Amino acid sequence: MYAIIVTGGKQYKVSEGDVIKVEKLDVEAGKKVTFDVIAVNDDTTLKVADKVSGAKVDATVMEQGRDKKVIVYKYKRKTGYHKKNGHRQPFTRVKIEKISL
Repeated sequence: MYAIIVTGGKQYKVSEGDVIKVEKLDVEAGKKVTFDVIAVNDDTTLKVADKVSGAKVDATVMEQGRDKKVIVYKYKRKTGYHKKNGHRQPFTRVKIEKISL
């Protein structure tokens, strides 16, 4: 059984026991969180739209963190212009506990 959830403007395919990294959520480590479900596959059929209106995915927040640094470098030739920037995207690691219809 798997489900398609939506969080942070992205969609993730998850099963029970999966550990995924999602966009930062405002929840402390160890707390529970529930995700919106758009599709569920229960090994026989794929249910979407109104058929999954009562479905939910429960997860536990494992940690909050920041990704590796990404370097952004801008350069224009002949003008002496160059600019170096770094960015670390915050994330939340969650463990999927239960998919319920």
